[in-house]
Amino acid sequence: MRLPRASGVLLHPTSLPSRFGIGNLGPAAREWVDCLAAAGQRWWQILPLGPTGFGDSPYQCFSAFAGNPWMISPEDLMAAGLLSQNDLEPVPAFPASRVDFGRLIPWKRTWLRRAAERLRSAQGALLERYQSFCQRAAWWLEDYALFSALKDVFGGKVWSEWDADIVARDTAALQRWRDRLRGEIDTYTAWQFFFFEQWQALRSYAHTRGVRIFGDVPIFVAYDSADVWAHPELFFLDERGKPTVVAGVPPDYFSATGQLWGNPLYRWQRMADDGYRWWIDRIRATLELVDLIRIDHFIGFVRYWEIPAGAPTAETGRYLPGPGADFLLALNKTLGQLPLVAEDLGAVTPEVDALREQFDLPGMKVLQFAFSSDASNRFLPHNYTANFIVYTGTHDNDTTVGWFRSAPPAERRYARRYLGRSGRDIAWDLIRLGMGSVADTFIVPAQDLLSLGSEARMNYPGRAEGNWRWRLEPGQLTDAVWQRLRSLSELYGRLATSTAKSD
Repeated sequence: MRLPRASGVLLHPTSLPSRFGIGNLGPAAREWVDCLAAAGQRWWQILPLGPTGFGDSPYQCFSAFAGNPWMISPEDLMAAGLLSQNDLEPVPAFPASRVDFGRLIPWKRTWLRRAAERLRSAQGALLERYQSFCQRAAWWLEDYALFSALKDVFGGKVWSEWDADIVARDTAALQRWRDRLRGEIDTYTAWQFFFFEQWQALRSYAHTRGVRIFGDVPIFVAYDSADVWAHPELFFLDERGKPTVVAGVPPDYFSATGQLWGNPLYRWQRMADDGYRWWIDRIRATLELVDLIRIDHFIGFVRYWEIPAGAPTAETGRYLPGPGADFLLALNKTLGQLPLVAEDLGAVTPEVDALREQFDLPGMKVLQFAFSSDASNRFLPHNYTANFIVYTGTHDNDTTVGWFRSAPPAERRYARRYLGRSGRDIAWDLIRLGMGSVADTFIVPAQDLLSLGSEARMNYPGRAEGNWRWRLEPGQLTDAVWQRLRSLSELYGRLATSTAKSD
């Protein structure tokens, strides 16, 4: 699959400006789309959209299918008649440049509950849309809403520490809890309706402006999730529901001891036996939300790092084969040729390249990785072919300014020589380098448009706390910055002039 020559910006919705403590799917998101369109950008790249769990990470969600309720816009709920301004008062004095999840979540839960209560008494078209959503999504929504209500009952404990009958999903126990928690289940169901209604409206708005959404699917799911609780047979778990082995990667560029993610590993043979039905459902559902999907840790389909449960770091483990071409063939057979991007960073092997090329999937190049060796470095633009997406950096990297300040002297010297620049404007130097490359697509994190330092970093891989908090402040991205981006997109043939009819 070849993408048109174009460019875009990486910014998770939670990082949008808002006086309500976190970026949401309302007016500021539509304004963001307007800015992308005016700057000639085709792509808005985001992170996973699910309800965040451990460490507030979008890569550790309570569901692979649900949406994050903290992104729900109070402004749009007010427009729908489900909230009033008084319901939001008093609005806490949230910081403008970061998300304070500890203060945000209790406040947001309060008025989301009020909106859910009003939805129960809704009439007419709103009620019809809600009922239709519940019917369409029942195949995942019922388990997710019950899971969420049960987590509240059991004080937020991991599902394997709940009562034994509900851990084992005893049919009678499930029905007793559904009856007992009907009100709470309805509340969580309503929140999902709010999220999906607002997201689809935002995506439709983006399409009218010629902007497409570039989404993200982590290869693994969180252990403490409705997915693992509802489908334990698909994962390596013991008789008590606890993982026997977990996911991660061995020592690499990001961490000297590797990355211990802790996600349960799939029983790939069991998934193959039913034609990878769960994965097909997951990709189909994601394509209802986005136009292009980055498969995070694509390497795991070729081989994955198995770590014994309880190991202190990811250093202890072994590689095992993934499902490979058999999996992707099953997806294509059921869903057709898919708009997938392979996140092929890290320990790339010839087998990884071969699988990506077999299915004609775009790969990824990161310019911050380009200057650590010599002219043979695969991240240097003169070594690219066209079917790639090139980044200055990703959400897992430092900002470009932060990277350059902390890079070894030899790396900085090589970057200056290669760029023919002093490095004083390093973020825009790399933006120009990526824009001018042969790669079909160029994506820049919003932080690099502003030449921000390490204080604006989104994520430190391997660190459990303090990530995913960075936010744009109102007016921080000025018209001059957007015009500079547009000018480079035009100069290098990436300007999106498409209309709502574009594909």
